[in-house]
Amino acid sequence: MRQAGIYSGILSGGISGKTGPHSLPLARIKKIMKKSGGGGGDDVKMISGEAPIVFSKACELFIQELTKRSWMLTLQGKRRIVHKEDVASAVIATDVFDFLVTLVSDDADPTINILHHQNGNTS
Repeated sequence: MRQAGIYSGILSGGISGKTGPHSLPLARIKKIMKKSGGGGGDDVKMISGEAPIVFSKACELFIQELTKRSWMLTLQGKRRIVHKEDVASAVIATDVFDFLVTLVSDDADPTINILHHQNGNTS
């Protein structure tokens, strides 16, 4: 089994020292999960202890992947600051993020949008 490194956050109590090895606040994640459960208007009454931890890790991985792809587009543009257009272009260019296309399609680079539709992605 792999040991946690000295700077991994696990040994030092996480980013803020309050949330453990998670960089997102578990209490807020739990609150969101309770409010958005079911879709039928009924709020969730109870959430297992592991669910917010798993959801927190999934959110971290999602943010990390979107950030990496946005950063690559920023570097291609020979810049050092990520703009909202970089994030929008990363969303449009990546099939996994198709559920976000309607949210960012106005901010994207038009050439990326055209390429996305030519590849058969018409979301």
